[in-house]
Amino acid sequence: MPSAESQPRTLYDKVFQDHIVNQQPDGTVLLYIDRHLVHEVTSPQAFEGLKNAKRKVRRPDCTLATTDHNVPTTPRKNFKNVADFVKEEDSRLQCTTLEANVKDFGLTYFGLGDRNQGIVHIIGPEQGFTLPGTTVVCGDSHTSTHGAFGALAFGIGTSEVEHVLATQCLITKKSKNMRVQVDGKLAPGVSSKDIILHVIGVIGTAGGNGAVIEFCGSAIKSLSMEARMSICNMSIEGGARAGMIAPDQITFDYLKGRPLAPKVDSNEWNKAVNYWSSLRSDEGAKYDVEVFIDAKDIAPTVSWGTSPQDVVPITGVVPGPDDFEDPNRKAGCKRALEYMGLTAGTKMEDIELDKIFIGSCTNARIEDLRAAAKVVDGKKVAPNIKRAMVVPGSGNVKDQAEREGLDKIFTDAGFEWREAGCSMCLGMNPDILSPRERCASTSNRNFEGRQGALGRTHLVSPVMAAAAAIVGKLTDIRKHFDDATPRKASPKLEVTPVFAEVDSEEELDRIMDIPTDVGPHVNHSAKPAAAGGLPKFTVLKGIAAPLEKANVDTDAIIPKQFLKTIKRTGLGTALFHPLRYNEDGSENESFVLNQEPYRNSKILVVTGPNFGCGSSREHAPWALLDFGIKCVIAPSYADIFFNNTFKNGMLPLVLPDQAKLENIAEEAKAGKEIEVDLPNQVIRDAQGNELAKFEVEEFRKHCLVEGLDDIGLTMQMDDKIAQFEQKRTLDTPWLDGSGYLKKWRKGPVKVEAAPVPTTNRGEVKTDPVEW
Repeated sequence: MPSAESQPRTLYDKVFQDHIVNQQPDGTVLLYIDRHLVHEVTSPQAFEGLKNAKRKVRRPDCTLATTDHNVPTTPRKNFKNVADFVKEEDSRLQCTTLEANVKDFGLTYFGLGDRNQGIVHIIGPEQGFTLPGTTVVCGDSHTSTHGAFGALAFGIGTSEVEHVLATQCLITKKSKNMRVQVDGKLAPGVSSKDIILHVIGVIGTAGGNGAVIEFCGSAIKSLSMEARMSICNMSIEGGARAGMIAPDQITFDYLKGRPLAPKVDSNEWNKAVNYWSSLRSDEGAKYDVEVFIDAKDIAPTVSWGTSPQDVVPITGVVPGPDDFEDPNRKAGCKRALEYMGLTAGTKMEDIELDKIFIGSCTNARIEDLRAAAKVVDGKKVAPNIKRAMVVPGSGNVKDQAEREGLDKIFTDAGFEWREAGCSMCLGMNPDILSPRERCASTSNRNFEGRQGALGRTHLVSPVMAAAAAIVGKLTDIRKHFDDATPRKASPKLEVTPVFAEVDSEEELDRIMDIPTDVGPHVNHSAKPAAAGGLPKFTVLKGIAAPLEKANVDTDAIIPKQFLKTIKRTGLGTALFHPLRYNEDGSENESFVLNQEPYRNSKILVVTGPNFGCGSSREHAPWALLDFGIKCVIAPSYADIFFNNTFKNGMLPLVLPDQAKLENIAEEAKAGKEIEVDLPNQVIRDAQGNELAKFEVEEFRKHCLVEGLDDIGLTMQMDDKIAQFEQKRTLDTPWLDGSGYLKKWRKGPVKVEAAPVPTTNRGEVKTDPVEW
């Protein structure tokens, strides 16, 4: 519960401070995590780490797993098991590995045979697993979706997935506060997707770096929960660590009756709503960055390039390099036009399409499908559209849509009606674009190759995608369809009660695989330094490869087709795959890493900002490390990538002084070695001359120099974590899994935390930084 503070606090301040288990003088915090969502792509290596160190999942009751990224969206009427159903070998391995892991560790799991299965960021809210004032993490960058509930929700890398599984905590630092206020009434045809695309167009993909964005204003308050989720979902595309919206009566009404939310009219519900109502920014609270937008300035919006910031109103034209002053934007525009096959000055409404995709964690909720169905009702998909797909976000969304007859509206119009999954959003399953096919998509990213190698993506809202399917081109929804405004209030999704049709306790055990003691497991037996230590990073000397690019996203660092692995190694050959290889698979001789001496680079010098933007996947630093690169020097980074590199014993150096950065890049271009001295925080040339000094957080530096394991460090705080959990149970009892597990099991399911042993514990040297 919030503590009394004399100084006005933001919504983010309140939630963050309520979850601090321990804080160091330098601001490094041990943050407690209330809700952990797990899927098949970013978890195998985390579970492997637990097994190797003989560690348990600390809070199985606060962990929910599902399969979504890899799964086929083909009919499941004859589904028997994952091993037979998933045809692609690497996808099948990830899915079966998750099933084995949830069974071994006793986690609640919604698999392909469960009607509650779906995209991880859709099932969490619809089940009531996501609640206001909670901290929510997942090995997926779009975890920011859950911030629509007033939760602090953000993506994490696989090392942090393992950390949360083992300790229910993360080591982090407080972000900056940013406010995006949207006031006024939205025009007809303008949806929440248009709001967030417009905002990203204003602030850029790095505009929110280092910050948590609070979305507020009259236009935001008028939105449904589903619309709010779409906005928070894409806050990561604006560079933010997370996005948040203060909970209100709309939030409380959405949560009423959710299977995993407090029972309505109970003491817990009343106590929860009282707490949730306090989760709003105080008057006079300070923000580091503020952006104000008038709703009347937002039109139906569409992306034209290969970054979410490349957007214009549908009535606009494709820009050209000369429309940008920033040299990085000029270069980015030129490459984007080449990739997208567009010419500057082309009207957006003249761009013909090949495919339509309505789905993803951004826009696959029941309201999205209702709005799209309203547009296509009684019409037909244009002849030039090769394929139009509707992919519900969960089994519950699919069932509800079918009860309402939406599936028939879509299929009568010529759409495919699919099963729940991530589908063509990132194309890790069979739903992909062919090279140079053009798609209007309700997803969240338009990176190169995101929906399929050489595929071309235009981001739009559900009603815009539906209209485009009928017209065959990108089109202004307002010109072709009357009453095109998505409903702001609509019948509530009927969520299937969790395991409602289980006939026996034995059957329930089989489905849930819950151990007898689902309460906190204290991982004190493993020796931190020995079990999870990292190689020490002190002085690194080697060849540095120059890379003159801005906004290098994680899909460019390693495309998603190489993520279908359950290991951390073997990814070096896929590093920068779109840049290193031509379409026929041959090497691109002009790319720096294909040239001597850069094939043996240990350092990467990036002259453009915002390196590592995009996904939370840890595969990007794994690929760099597997290639041999242990240090990246750049003017700025995306937050999650920056954090992930440290977790792997790598050093991402921030060098904002462009002149000094260019000097280092010149050394690199000459094929000379450079030296990175972390203890003394200096970069030198091959002769030992100083090129630049750099800053690095003291705690991160200490961990790298000493090769310390975050999990081992956190385990030294078992007593404080246990004390926090005891207070948490008293203050917010609805967050303990016992509250909802009792609905499906007989007898006690909550076991109090075991006392912390005072002997036989692994020791880790932590001086001079006290932990």
